[in-house]
Order: sequence, then structure tokens, then C-alpha cells
Amino acid sequence: MPLHVPPAPAPALRSVLTALGSPSAVREARTPALRAAQGPTTPELPLPVHVLDRITPQGLSATRLAGWRFLIRCGERAVAAADTMLTADGWAFSHFFEGPYIASTERAVQQAEALPQPYQPRLLSVPGLYMLTLWLHGDCAAEAAEGHPVASDLLVPLAPAPPGISAHRPHRVAELLPVLTHRATPVPLLGSPA
Repeated sequence: MPLHVPPAPAPALRSVLTALGSPSAVREARTPALRAAQGPTTPELPLPVHVLDRITPQGLSATRLAGWRFLIRCGERAVAAADTMLTADGWAFSHFFEGPYIASTERAVQQAEALPQPYQPRLLSVPGLYMLTLWLHGDCAAEAAEGHPVASDLLVPLAPAPPGISAHRPHRVAELLPVLTHRATPVPLLGSPA
């Protein structure tokens, strides 16, 4: 089943296109692969990036939209990514980057495209665990900027995943939530009040 990729806000896309067209933005980026790219580069696969700041024993709190991420393709592969952020003046380019999450995102999206059920792809960052997942939301018509993972949604941890959590293995939110809750809950120090 194809994924239902939500459209990015037009100003977010324009800001990335402007940054890609700016020699100084590309030259100053700490992305050797982007600076060395031979041929045209294009922003593709816009994904809303949601952040989960808190996991409670009762479940996931609502997420907040932190920005939109575009994979920057040159030829047959993504060589970098571009993040945008919401400012008081609207959507703006934030930065280019590269690293393992680029290839891991591509791999997770390819896996998701082979699933029998349609999903809306998003990224979910769990800063407390240094974890990024491809969040496959079951409601393909949902507003991409809103919501939180529901029990039947899938989370695909991207590599590198935290120890003990397998990268690229889809988990239902209901299955992965207890693991995340346990890991994100601080353990009281010996001798401290409970």
C-alpha cells in the first residue's frame, strides 16, 4: 500500500529550496555529502517532526510539532536532510544535516510502503531516550501537524536505536509504550525518598 505523505506547508518547502539555491547556505552546512553533490539536489519526502517530551505511566501525552524534515536527494539517493521550524514569521529553514538517520529513514519508509495497510508517515522524536522513530499513523486523512500516537499506530525505531530496542522493527504503540515508559521513568537514587 502506498504511504499517504502529507503535503508540507508551502513556505517550509520554499525556505528549503531557497537554502539549496544559496551557495553560502550549502557551503556553510556541515554536510560534506551535500557540498560534494554532483548534479541537482531536490527536497523530497516531507515529514512532520513531532516531539514527545513526556511519557507518563498512563500513556503518551500529546505530541508537539517541531518542524518539517525533507530528505535532500541527489541522483538515486538521499545525501542529506533539511529541517524547517515554525517562527513568529512562519516557516523558515533551520539547517542541513547528514548522518545515519538519513539512510535509516529511507529504509523504514521502503519497509512501510510494503505494508498491507495505508499509513500517514511522520517522524516522532523521543528526546529523553535519544530516539527517533518513523511514526505510521493509521488515520491517513488526519491533520499532519496534530495528534498523538494511538495504540494501533506503528512506530519503527530508526538506527541507531537505544540499546535493547531493535531498529527497523515495526512495533504497535501499545507494545512499545511499556518499554518506553519504563526507560523514560527516572529510577530513584538509593537513600532518596520514593
